[in-house]
Amino acid sequence: MRWLTVVALVILASLQCWADTYLQNPRGSNNRLDENTANRKNANRLFDSQNNDKGGYNTGDLFKGEFGSHARRQYSMKYYGSGKDAASKLMVEWTNQHGCGRDNTKLECNIVIQYMCMNNGTDDDYPFSSSKSTDEVLKRVLYMRDGTSTNTQDYKAPNKGESDKKYISRMETNYESRVSKTRGLHETVWWYDMCRYREANGGLFTADQDLDEDNVGYVTASRTRQNSDGDRSGYECPEERDYFPYWVPTLQTEHHDEDAQRTPWIDAAWLGDTSKCSWMKKNSFNRNAKYRCVLSTESDERKYGRSIDEASCEEEGGSWVKFHSFLEVLTDVTTESDCKEAAKSEGDNNIFWDKLRSDDETEVCIVQAPIMECTNAPWTRVNHLGNAYGYDKHFRTPNASRFEFDLPYFPSGDAKRCVLRLRYNISTTDYDGWNTFSESNDNDDVIENDPEIDVFGDGNGFELALNTAQTGRTFQDRSHIFQVLPRTDDMAGKTIYNLNVRGKRGNIVQTFPATEYDFVPDHLAITKDDLVHVQWTGSNSHDNNNDGDAGEGKDGTDRSNILQMNDASESYPLEIKEASFWDGVRSLTDPDADGTDIAIGLASAGYYCSEKGTDNCPKDMSLDGRDEKIDNKMNNAPASYFGHVLRFTKSGSMNYVCTRNNNFSNRSQKGSLWVKDD
Repeated sequence: MRWLTVVALVILASLQCWADTYLQNPRGSNNRLDENTANRKNANRLFDSQNNDKGGYNTGDLFKGEFGSHARRQYSMKYYGSGKDAASKLMVEWTNQHGCGRDNTKLECNIVIQYMCMNNGTDDDYPFSSSKSTDEVLKRVLYMRDGTSTNTQDYKAPNKGESDKKYISRMETNYESRVSKTRGLHETVWWYDMCRYREANGGLFTADQDLDEDNVGYVTASRTRQNSDGDRSGYECPEERDYFPYWVPTLQTEHHDEDAQRTPWIDAAWLGDTSKCSWMKKNSFNRNAKYRCVLSTESDERKYGRSIDEASCEEEGGSWVKFHSFLEVLTDVTTESDCKEAAKSEGDNNIFWDKLRSDDETEVCIVQAPIMECTNAPWTRVNHLGNAYGYDKHFRTPNASRFEFDLPYFPSGDAKRCVLRLRYNISTTDYDGWNTFSESNDNDDVIENDPEIDVFGDGNGFELALNTAQTGRTFQDRSHIFQVLPRTDDMAGKTIYNLNVRGKRGNIVQTFPATEYDFVPDHLAITKDDLVHVQWTGSNSHDNNNDGDAGEGKDGTDRSNILQMNDASESYPLEIKEASFWDGVRSLTDPDADGTDIAIGLASAGYYCSEKGTDNCPKDMSLDGRDEKIDNKMNNAPASYFGHVLRFTKSGSMNYVCTRNNNFSNRSQKGSLWVKDD
């Protein structure tokens, strides 16, 4: 078997301790769902984070109570996507424990930001049934979801010498009964089964770690240096998780499903040594086709081979098939000329007419994502989950590590559901990780597990805490499922800034390594032509099992609101009738609302949707119409709020505060918004 030699760019070493990375915005799950405990219940629910059990945020609740077993009571953040000529900007914010950034002399590091999407569909597309009908099985197998159970999806693994008949029977079992409607799903069971069958890349440096053979009789892609036992986390492929760029297309289905439109992992950004940017972009799947061994069969037997290079694939009796990445396929564009016409008016996406895979019979109109961004990673010091060195583009104030992500643009106009993942990759510099491969395995002169160093020259030295499984290591966090909505006509050509809330219930110790409440971004400067979508989500089960639940209002509940104040140094908000900023604000999501209506909605987290009712706000949910008034701690208000997309009729500025959480000398939840003429 020939081996594919690649540069190993991810994984490595906190020496024998847990290193961590945590998404703060959008809220990272760290595999949490709805736990009322400080620690998550299942570290392998959807992915392998390698993080401490205490991190992460719960899935959002739509109402004032917990969603429990009702998926429709969960709240997914809903962002309007970018347009073909204007971006929708989401501030991705995270912390990482062991340092990063240019000129950080203590390690090598890079950050990889990716997302994966599919058609959102309707409520009827959610897998609520356990039926074995084809339609219901497809929903359970393909539909990305947070789930309502903290258990990991089940899986029946292959065995050595598996016959076609047994393969078909086993996969039917996986599809029909092992993939549960109540459990979360990111990657598909088909993707993981291919991983369990595909041969591991034997060209990789694994030091002295012993990667045992899998059930199929050889080492597969389910085993890596940091996962030598082949532990499973959701349907994530360990080798793909640990190495970037990956050499196999990350498509989640055998053939494109027009209804689901399941994308592969899309590369948003690589943050690291910028001298590597050209190589990274060249090997990103976004715009560069990748190949996979496809077995040439006429039956329904397994069609993916074990080989990872063309010659071995041919020896296996397969075909070396080229695959294109895609953001979506324009199913209503059916001719090459129409596809070329669609490409003329395209923005940063790439639209072209081709086969999605080279062995397809038909060509389609393919939309590919923009070229991956590549820039320096924010500089952070080691042994610290806190702010980065460097400043945002508007204000010289320190923040956690940030990357301003342009949400994708989907030309079809279809709503999507997506997940974002951030991988934090650290490596020791005891050897050249870019140029050390399998020929250096088991060579103590390169690196050794827990070596003893005779520093005194008398045979009596020190033992180093050096774990070779961790001298190249990947950590990650993922968002909960969020939606990307198509823009309305009046959003065309406008830049949208997403203004959200990070943090959860508790004091600074109780929430760590998450954070206390704050707005993201907390300082925002825009022009009068820009739009701002104010939105947040929260949980009703953050009570840490009644063990450390500092904060205001009902135990375990997240609430936020926004009220104008005179000065950011103060604690008192203005009465709405005195809050003059709203005179120059209107809503694109509720055009009938005036500034007072918008201010009332934001002040009450939507408990009152306006003053007296609007076209989109029933009178009985307005300030004048509600029989029950809002609780002074917002206990009867919803935990999550879709908010408004704000447009501005004049320039101005506003300092604002959250009355529920702002508590001088305990926590501050304030922000500032500047609207300039140009």
